[in-house]
Amino acid sequence: MKAPAADDRTAPPFGEQLMAHVDALYNLARYLCGRASDAEDLVQETFARALAAERNFDGLHIKAWLFRILRNAFIDQYRKGKAQADLDGPLDVDRLTAEVSAADVQPLLASELEAAVGALSDDARTVILLDLEGFTEAEVAAVIGCAVGTVKSRLSRARALLRAQLKDYAR
Repeated sequence: MKAPAADDRTAPPFGEQLMAHVDALYNLARYLCGRASDAEDLVQETFARALAAERNFDGLHIKAWLFRILRNAFIDQYRKGKAQADLDGPLDVDRLTAEVSAADVQPLLASELEAAVGALSDDARTVILLDLEGFTEAEVAAVIGCAVGTVKSRLSRARALLRAQLKDYAR
């Protein structure tokens, strides 16, 4: 059952709460699917599932809840053979490089970063991207359905792989 907000008169409508996260959902969907059209379909499926499950939403952590729905929808589509992960597809490198470092990033780093993130396993890429989205380790664990310790391990290994692949760009 949906927990009432502190003041339901000031809480935005559920659809508006969902739309506040559309860009972040699309970014993860794009990385998972590899193609813009597949990512758009996945986000649409995520919103359809979220709207259908609104009465089951507890009112807390809507962003983590949406990301979990997106991940589960991707897995379902993948299992059905409808999602074709294109790991070589283009990434939103401008956003990633801005998130990775506030320092000036050399233009060549963009392609190196794209290749490094693309070379990660699906699990490692997911935890890195969710970390870049600002999720806590506990929220990432909730999204991907594993223990916080597993997230810490995956995140540590993924960061180490990225550091090793991008070591030439370190100061």
